[in-house]
Amino acid sequence: MSINCIRVLLENAAASHPDKIALIDKENELSYQELLAKANQIALYLQELDLPKGARVGIYSNKSASQVIAILAVLSTGYILVPLTRLLKPEQVQYIIDDCDIQCIITDKLKLQNIEEINFDGRIVSIETTHSDIPSFEEIFKYYNKPYHCEINGHENAVITYSFGLTGTPKGIVISHRNLIDSARVVSQYLDLKESDVISGLLIFNLDYGLNQIFCALINKATLALHRFILPDDFFNHLVNDEITVLPLMPVNISQMFDEDLYTQPNAELFNQVRIITSSGGNVTESMIKNCEKTFKNAKFYSMHGLTEAFRSTYLDPAQIKIRPDSIGKAIPDVSLYVINEEGQECAPREVGELIHRGCYIYRGFWNAPKETNERFKSIQLLKNVINLEGELADEIVVASGDYVYKDEEGYLYFVDRHDDMIKTSGFRVSPFEIESVVEKNLPQIQQCAVFGLDNPQIEEEIVMVYSSASELSEKEITFELKKHLASYMVPTRIVYRKSLPLVQSDQNKINKDELKQELSRG
Repeated sequence: MSINCIRVLLENAAASHPDKIALIDKENELSYQELLAKANQIALYLQELDLPKGARVGIYSNKSASQVIAILAVLSTGYILVPLTRLLKPEQVQYIIDDCDIQCIITDKLKLQNIEEINFDGRIVSIETTHSDIPSFEEIFKYYNKPYHCEINGHENAVITYSFGLTGTPKGIVISHRNLIDSARVVSQYLDLKESDVISGLLIFNLDYGLNQIFCALINKATLALHRFILPDDFFNHLVNDEITVLPLMPVNISQMFDEDLYTQPNAELFNQVRIITSSGGNVTESMIKNCEKTFKNAKFYSMHGLTEAFRSTYLDPAQIKIRPDSIGKAIPDVSLYVINEEGQECAPREVGELIHRGCYIYRGFWNAPKETNERFKSIQLLKNVINLEGELADEIVVASGDYVYKDEEGYLYFVDRHDDMIKTSGFRVSPFEIESVVEKNLPQIQQCAVFGLDNPQIEEEIVMVYSSASELSEKEITFELKKHLASYMVPTRIVYRKSLPLVQSDQNKINKDELKQELSRG
């Protein structure tokens, strides 16, 4: 078997540390030996479904030890994992099923109703026992006890994660087994993760940052302690009770932790064991850093910046977090970053240009989306005016990120804006086009609609919807309808009525969102 796959990490950990606690889920614990055994049983069942090699298997469930087992089981087969966040509505799940032709879905009792609502005609496996005709993990654990063997190549596709692309419809990014293991290696290196670490499993496992916590635990034979954020007090209890040492977060989690209306300032001495905090998926503010510093006195804070098309590009050394808190840092190991202008020349310090990612951790491309792939994955020739390409491989691929940044005089990078108008909120990328399409389809009384993001330090951007109609509609009516069709994080938090919307002078069919943004920012 390839040395570059997650399956090898799981087998190695079970062989060298069979009795070490691998996974904590509330009061339940699984050793590495038990985790491997259960993943083998589910993998054996999936293999016996005899789906075609490379068939897509979706996981649509709430966070649990069983969800982690399911993830590792799929990655132990020749199938491709498609994580589906539990926040998605049935029609959004249907879109992803159709887009990548999911043939089997692993779900739980709560989400099974959504699957049944869309009349999915593939195989269904339920984590809990439900209908007699739907196989469950309980039954599989009871009957599937044969030895399990698999052969996986590191270059094969492992995962398709869905975020929102340039056209406004979700696009799946294809990640190889080698990508997954390389990402775990580099993070373990620059964070200096250890076997003794207990990593908080707060993040959801639908995108690479969340999934990486599982793989970092495996590669270091560390422990992953799952937690689902409900209230700050519960979260802080999780840190104490599970003896968390490594705390991966998104900025929205930090805002939730220190929500003044919901929590009582905890005793900082309770968290002396927390030694690492990481943050990705948005910008951190000075107040977030101060709150973490006050509560987690022994922790180093790593601010990181990733791309949809590559696992990660930068991290900011913790020693710099108070000196230049707005910086996204410098390139991670084995990555070279360039900032180029429209003429393809390297930008001078403080000159804004596009961030180009060269080197490791680049993903395979967008699933069945050659246009989007070609817009982001470029030939090394893009850098012909920046580096000497003599003797370089002509077919090397770099990522044109669409992120606009600048470097300071010491080489630290600062994020400015995105090329497209994607909204980044609470760690999610949201397409204005998708929300506008739902409005057009389901709220016919609305004549025109513009959706965009406005800065909000707590969640990075809040989603704003401005609309025109014959008369003003009830905000509750609009929200109620949108909640039927959109994930909760996609529902606008601010809805504004206007008798008419401004249009772009050069295109009278296009709403002038910049004018609306300026108006609402002032107001």
